[in-house]
Amino acid sequence: MNGADSLCDTLLANDVRVCFANPGTSEMHFVAALDRKPEMRCILGLSEGVVTGAADGYARMTDRPAATLLHTGPGLANGLANLHNARRARIPMINIVGDHASYHLSLDAPLTSDIESLAAPMSKWVHRIRSAEDIAGATEAAYRAAMSPPGVVTLILPADAAWGDVSAEPPERLSHPALAAVNMDTVREVAHAIRDTPGEVGILLAGRAARADCLEVAGAIAAAHDVRLLGEMQLARMERGGGRVSATRIPYAIDSALELLADIDVLVLAGAPEPVAFFAYPGKPGRLVRKGCKVLTLASHGEDLKGALEALRDELGVRPHQPLSRPTPSGDSIVPFGHLTEDAIAVMVASALPDNAIICDEGVTSARRLFELSSGSAPHDYLMNTGGSIGCGIPLATGAAIACPDRKVINLQADGSGMYTVQGLWTQARENLDVVTVIFANRAYAVLHGEMRRVGANGIGENARRMMDLDHPAWDWVSVAKGMGVDAAGAYSCEQFADLFQSALRRRGPFLIEAVI
Repeated sequence: MNGADSLCDTLLANDVRVCFANPGTSEMHFVAALDRKPEMRCILGLSEGVVTGAADGYARMTDRPAATLLHTGPGLANGLANLHNARRARIPMINIVGDHASYHLSLDAPLTSDIESLAAPMSKWVHRIRSAEDIAGATEAAYRAAMSPPGVVTLILPADAAWGDVSAEPPERLSHPALAAVNMDTVREVAHAIRDTPGEVGILLAGRAARADCLEVAGAIAAAHDVRLLGEMQLARMERGGGRVSATRIPYAIDSALELLADIDVLVLAGAPEPVAFFAYPGKPGRLVRKGCKVLTLASHGEDLKGALEALRDELGVRPHQPLSRPTPSGDSIVPFGHLTEDAIAVMVASALPDNAIICDEGVTSARRLFELSSGSAPHDYLMNTGGSIGCGIPLATGAAIACPDRKVINLQADGSGMYTVQGLWTQARENLDVVTVIFANRAYAVLHGEMRRVGANGIGENARRMMDLDHPAWDWVSVAKGMGVDAAGAYSCEQFADLFQSALRRRGPFLIEAVI
């Protein structure tokens, strides 16, 4: 038994049973160990951004970490953008980064790099394994760090530690630490603010607090005390539709966000940080709450969010079966027809959404109405790009489909960001994942056109246009998808899109629709 076997066995003992991988020479002994462990599902990504983004999607839907296997510092660096998104999603993930044998590092071979410095900004915990005997304990420490509270961790595996011999001791199954008791002083402070504030009160829900059972509790509070329920600007995961309690998502556009929060006098945070503008804009504030708004934290990420909401409900004297706050769905009843637009796509997707679907939204500017429209759709989960680093949509959908093979996954994907990790389509084909990808083919980085106006840099000339438009030449997404093994078709009208989307929902396996808008 070698160190790589020990690492794999320790992961399996703690229900880490999926490894998203893009290995190299330094990781071959770990690859061989994985080959001896059929219980571990190994999934190849053709770029590290697919690997880390898929591990993010998997964790969002299971609340458990997957492992990633990355090749030295440059391989880790290729995956950092989606590790940034995963860190912002506050999910568990265990990165295993192979490195040269420890005695080879002094030679400064071409792939030698400072892995610790690369990993640190996107990881809550980083550890370099010292020897084969260190592996079991280090892997246990990595698992504990990834789970309490959930976050991204990185374990550096030197090649000689992987191939070194170790004793064949059975790995330990670790217990999860109990959540800390709810702070009743905080609960009473929040309850006092809700009762005694003459103006508007909002509760911003994120993480575990954005699941259906917590939303039920928050909805009862909202109904009894006229409290507004809010969701984060970029949702890690929210359970929606099907009569569930709904929350209003804070808009990305700063003027809309400021308008939404302008009359909030008390903002209660449940699993969320205080909302801020995505960027700085000349003459506009960075904080989205108005000056004088009292911001109170009921409970933070990693704490007992459901218990805190229940304690707040009880402190306020709200009965568990109080009528719930369920905003009226704003779906359109008119069936779109004719020229295909992004709004028409949002209406058609919201109305046709199958039960228990998972939406992975990286539509950027093109899919903004879908969240609002889908409050009255069939029950579903809604996932978004949490960190703003584009290229997460296709990998996120890939990981969600691995986590939930019995659920239809729908990826709403902007064309510009989709090209960052288009290799994920190949993984979907290889694993026969049940993902419908809708490409909003507007042939532009449309978000940048809007940002130019928001920052006051008016007058788009030829150089600026060439950095934001994608139409010379235009991509052929249908050919790209088919070249990677995913069946695909183009839609140029509402009627074509509706037919293709319904057909894709009826079949299993990956399918891509290029929606030309």
